[in-house]
Amino acid sequence: MKIYSAVFIGGALGACLRYGLNMWIHTDQFPAATWLENAAGSLLLGILTGFFMIRAKRPLLSAFLGTGFCGGFTTMSTFSKETVMLLQAQSSLAVLYMAVSLISGIVLALIGVLAGRRIAGILLRKGLQER
Repeated sequence: MKIYSAVFIGGALGACLRYGLNMWIHTDQFPAATWLENAAGSLLLGILTGFFMIRAKRPLLSAFLGTGFCGGFTTMSTFSKETVMLLQAQSSLAVLYMAVSLISGIVLALIGVLAGRRIAGILLRKGLQER
């Protein structure tokens, strides 16, 4: 039951942050808030993944941050809806949005995994690993 609670709380926090970001960065021309949320979420999940590949597994923290927070913060459904709306209004902008979202998400996830592994490795070398 603890793991479900961790996912629930992380998801609620991520969704609230996503909502706040959407209210703060709202444009009618380009869905910048959704792109920023998905790009930042890809980077964060990459860092967490890379970190936990090296460090001891922490299921509750991983569920809270990865599945919960990143899952609540990022949004495939909004990306899909906005892409469909853009396709109906400006097809060239929709293609650009899809390409920028996909490429940046994958590149940032890769950078995140590499950074997370590096951070975990540095901590291990400094003797700060879990005992």
